[in-house]
Amino acid sequence: MTNIRDLEQLDLQGSVPAEETEKQYYYMARARQYVKALTAQLGRTPTCCVTTFGCQMNARDSEKLVGILHHVGYEVTEDEHADFVIFNTCTVRDNANQRVYGRLGELKSYKKHNPSMKIALCGCMMQEPTVIEKLRASYRFVDLIFGTHNIFKFAELLCRTFEQQGMIIDIWKDTDQIVEDLPVERKYAFKSGINIMFGCNNFCSYCIVPYVRGRERSREPKDILREIEKLVLEGVVEIMLLGQNVNSYGKNLKEPISFAQLLREIEKIEGLKRIRFMTSHPKDLSDELIQVMKESKKICRHLHLPLQSGSTRILERMNRRYTKEQYLALAEKIRREIPDIAITTDIIVGFPGETMEDVEETIDVIRRVKYDNAFTFIYSKRTGTPAAAMENQVPEAQVKEGFDKVLKVVQDTAREQVARYQGRIAEVLVEEVNEQDDSLLTGRMSNNTLVHFPGPPELIGRIVTVSLDRCQGFYYMGQIIYKSKNLW
Repeated sequence: MTNIRDLEQLDLQGSVPAEETEKQYYYMARARQYVKALTAQLGRTPTCCVTTFGCQMNARDSEKLVGILHHVGYEVTEDEHADFVIFNTCTVRDNANQRVYGRLGELKSYKKHNPSMKIALCGCMMQEPTVIEKLRASYRFVDLIFGTHNIFKFAELLCRTFEQQGMIIDIWKDTDQIVEDLPVERKYAFKSGINIMFGCNNFCSYCIVPYVRGRERSREPKDILREIEKLVLEGVVEIMLLGQNVNSYGKNLKEPISFAQLLREIEKIEGLKRIRFMTSHPKDLSDELIQVMKESKKICRHLHLPLQSGSTRILERMNRRYTKEQYLALAEKIRREIPDIAITTDIIVGFPGETMEDVEETIDVIRRVKYDNAFTFIYSKRTGTPAAAMENQVPEAQVKEGFDKVLKVVQDTAREQVARYQGRIAEVLVEEVNEQDDSLLTGRMSNNTLVHFPGPPELIGRIVTVSLDRCQGFYYMGQIIYKSKNLW
């Protein structure tokens, strides 16, 4: 996807380049020399494993890490007994942190049996000072720790792990840098995530993300378009535009551009079949964006529009900057303009001060908007956020009661929404062989609904026409509609 340099042709005798992209390729070339020496020492190609916790942004970051590791000579594996293991962490909820600590205990035992093994930690969790203190004190066997702002420096940091002993910690509080054209190893040949911006300016009172991802900074449109064009040439048919709040894309550029304008330019790219994006903040979703989605032949009929709470009182405490009525009016407008769209959402239950009356307000929104799916979470106190210091933390029993009520309505509503397509036909992007039944393929409709159907694995990455024969709650069973002996 990038203008990859030939590491064998780079001059390692001269000074380190000043320009950041060239500097990192210089360090990749140096890292390759270290990996060659390790290969000779082990008598085999060293292996690497990158384990991702968290969101699509983290998954995309992991593809960048894997791209660099592969480029310098590691063999990529999913086995955490590898010679180099990276945990790319999430910190949105406390249980994500606890999972990482638990998995680190397992890695410690692996390292005892493989003294040359290196362990690295990166991602959002590493931006928390209390986490770094705990790792210094109790996890000294970790070799490298870096955060969200300097992932582009990974090749440089990798070299340091070969050149010095002990734990290396390189955490930045913030950055305005965006470094283009570094290697990426995509998980899928036919679809890809694309970062269009980084960071968040919203400061919802429960959310740690602005503190660990930094302020909003947008990539230049020309760089985004160039990356997508290159991906399409490599066989990608679907892209997912990624940002903490894509609706505010372009505001900080020297020549501002709206997200809707960017979408119009992306749609012009020949060979690109589908465009997805997330996440949209309701306060920034414009009429212009709705119109672009309505007119588009490529933007998928799916919009993720986080609600968090249906109570205006709780929304104000969350610093969401919209009311229940404003959200409902927006959802109604979207449904009116794009009738076939699927709307999904995020909901938090148990926010400080929430009553059962507030929970009922949330349930009212669910019933009125009719979500096709909702990711429902119990509030997780994150140290360092305003909500963590709020009074009236909700008792556990009350949280569970509210969560169960919300979840039931979400599931009932989603089943009704998904079932409305039964008997129709749909264009489906074939993504994989079904995990439970290898005689079936699994694909995804434009509205993000999964469909399972018989077919040969050669169809993976193709868009096929499928009859939606039987709704199974949240997915469909179907059959390919063959248009000729050759499928097409």
